[in-house]
Amino acid sequence: MSALTHFDAKGQAHMVDVAAKAITHRIAVATGRIEMLPETLAVIESGTAKKGDVLGIARIAGIQGAKKTSDLIPLCHPLALTRVAVEFSTRPATTAVSAQVICTATVETIGPTGVEMEALTAVQLALLTIYDMCKAVDRGMVISGVHLKEKRGGRSGQYVAS
Repeated sequence: MSALTHFDAKGQAHMVDVAAKAITHRIAVATGRIEMLPETLAVIESGTAKKGDVLGIARIAGIQGAKKTSDLIPLCHPLALTRVAVEFSTRPATTAVSAQVICTATVETIGPTGVEMEALTAVQLALLTIYDMCKAVDRGMVISGVHLKEKRGGRSGQYVAS
């Protein structure tokens, strides 16, 4: 396991110096889900939520979240993102699983550091927005499973979650 890069030799937190790192095309894909009552999913899919188009607004929130990641996470570098895509799929409830909205965010840049945090932030903000927009009908929604699915570019190469 590598050393934690956000601490200097004295153990003090610092922003990693990426000046000497290669400028490469970097991509990260993250995913997560929000579980809800079947009735809540029906409201989302029918477009009848009182606050408006839930998934459309959640998509914009995810994109905005990716762009604002360095404002939210103290040691994150501000990055010039070249692409942010936020997509949703739905799963109806079964006897074993609650109804779900699955969010996947893909973030890209050309630069000296990766976009994993931006992809993870996009997913979290999109799912939190769904919660906010639907909490009037379902306060029991649960956000879970947020994780990095894949990353490409940079010195460490490719990572794909198993």
